[in-house]
Amino acid sequence: MKKPSLITSLIPVILLVVILLMSVLVFGDKVTAGPSQFALLLVAVITFAIARLKFGLSWSLAEESMLSHLKNTYPAILILISIGALTGGWMSSGIIPSMIYYGLKIIHPAIFLPLAFVISSLISLVTGSSWSTVGTFGVALLGAGQIIGLPVPWLAGAIISGAYFGDKMSPLSDTTNLASTFCGVPLFTHVRYMLVNTLPVFIICLIIYTIAGFSIPTENAVDIQPQLNALENTFNISAWFLLIPLITIVLVFKKVPPFVTLFLSAIAGAIAAVLFQPQICEQIAQGRFAAAVNIISSHVSVETGDRILNSLTSTNGMAGMLNTVWLILCVIAYAGVMSASGMINTITENLLKLMRNTLSTIGTTLGTCIFFNMTLGDQYMAIILPGNMFGESYRKRGLAPEVLSRTIEESATVTSVLVPWNTCAVAQSTVLNVATMTYLPYCFFNIITPLFSLFAAAIGYKIRKLPTNNN
Repeated sequence: MKKPSLITSLIPVILLVVILLMSVLVFGDKVTAGPSQFALLLVAVITFAIARLKFGLSWSLAEESMLSHLKNTYPAILILISIGALTGGWMSSGIIPSMIYYGLKIIHPAIFLPLAFVISSLISLVTGSSWSTVGTFGVALLGAGQIIGLPVPWLAGAIISGAYFGDKMSPLSDTTNLASTFCGVPLFTHVRYMLVNTLPVFIICLIIYTIAGFSIPTENAVDIQPQLNALENTFNISAWFLLIPLITIVLVFKKVPPFVTLFLSAIAGAIAAVLFQPQICEQIAQGRFAAAVNIISSHVSVETGDRILNSLTSTNGMAGMLNTVWLILCVIAYAGVMSASGMINTITENLLKLMRNTLSTIGTTLGTCIFFNMTLGDQYMAIILPGNMFGESYRKRGLAPEVLSRTIEESATVTSVLVPWNTCAVAQSTVLNVATMTYLPYCFFNIITPLFSLFAAAIGYKIRKLPTNNN
């Protein structure tokens, strides 16, 4: 098949960006409820038509490429569905309400925001999953913070920032393992080297959230006692429920597959609801078995007598993730056609020409990873492709492979959640029920990390070189 030119390759990218920007302006935070999916499929069809007419691309090859992308993304789809189940199970069982209740009683409002950042960081570091962190403890922290009176954008930003710090630094994280594997770097060498840039950014973010926490009025904004009373009157609140999250963490340490871990945790939550929250089950369905199935699979609304809590305790189970799965499938269709047509390869080959020195090499890598997050809509592809493409270029420049693996993590991993149509952003915005463009300005860890990486490259800070052979 004939190789596409750079101009031809950029047409679908520019078209997609234009249509998506128009969709955001017209539909706002509803952009991922249909408009984004339509845009992706429309551009996928246009891309195929161009490739068919100019290069003779067959539909069978395009489908093969889509299936290849689906194979890489399918585990993420299963995890996403299991998070929907887990959120429903943990909410109706009293796990998340108990977290909110004790959090409101123990944590002083002024330090809630930085503490949310630190807690999310620690949980994600332990579990190795930003998605699991946001879908469990993140939901609880958001709920508690809302009751205190903290602005939702700040809360979501702090939670997501912390979750992606852990996702980036945890040896258990799939992104951390992917980056180290595809760049040929030992896992713990990769993690230690990332700490050089990540620790200063973490401290900067902690300072920002601390200043914001003391600056935003909270204590007089909302009287939290009605919510505490409503939680006590609606749910059986107990610290014993926190054993289920602890068991989840143990399963993660035992390296049980993420989908299995999360789904088992969801089932444990549903069983706990049946055993210890019979009054909730009566609201949900006739019969406890039917209630347990509904908790995991579909929409559940719990009447607490408080408007804020009614909104927080309403969950959609696995069904609530179907819109996200729909978007992921459309992303796969677009990415598959772009890959099969050779347009992605043409774009990346031209990017390689920009690598003239250390700064331009790292800057090009950062830009490429962000570009892939925006055009392919998939975090894993944004990690794997640059890892494969740029290895030789880094070696020619005398840069150690861990410089590449770190740079990829400092762009592909952390910025994925900032692109509204990226699978990561769709997942987090769905779980937290906060639009991407709403939380984006407050995700300081995700914004500052690639900027600090570029700054470090510009001043030559801790840029590890390959050992020279003097023989």
